[in-house]
Amino acid sequence: GAYLNDKRLRVAARKTLADAVVATGMPNIGHGDDVRANYLAQVRDVLAVTAALRRFGAASLDLCFVAAGRFDAFWESGLSSWDMAAGLLIVKEAGGLVTDLHGGERPLQLGHILAGNEHLHPQLLKLLKTAKP
Repeated sequence: GAYLNDKRLRVAARKTLADAVVATGMPNIGHGDDVRANYLAQVRDVLAVTAALRRFGAASLDLCFVAAGRFDAFWESGLSSWDMAAGLLIVKEAGGLVTDLHGGERPLQLGHILAGNEHLHPQLLKLLKTAKP
């Protein structure tokens, strides 16, 4: 399990995106116009159906906040494995789901990640996969 000051961490239990606070990380300049356009389409679509969207700035901390139930989900592209590895494990130990943005098991290799609970993860994955600029 995952703990914070002897308290067991658990991902949030929300079931609908309308109630969810979702975190994201923005692609840095130099990733190409197509990457940025796709990201903006994802943001547009997520904003339309969630309670709120947050951008904190550190993928590792965002993932820990998902594990602690402070955020309901998180996604980001263009990451290095060291940005995700520890947080990925903590989310899993807190009962969450973590995949790449294709729904596969290779976020560390592909450099993109989606984390959330068992209810929100598949809803958000579908939304992110269908976003079109």
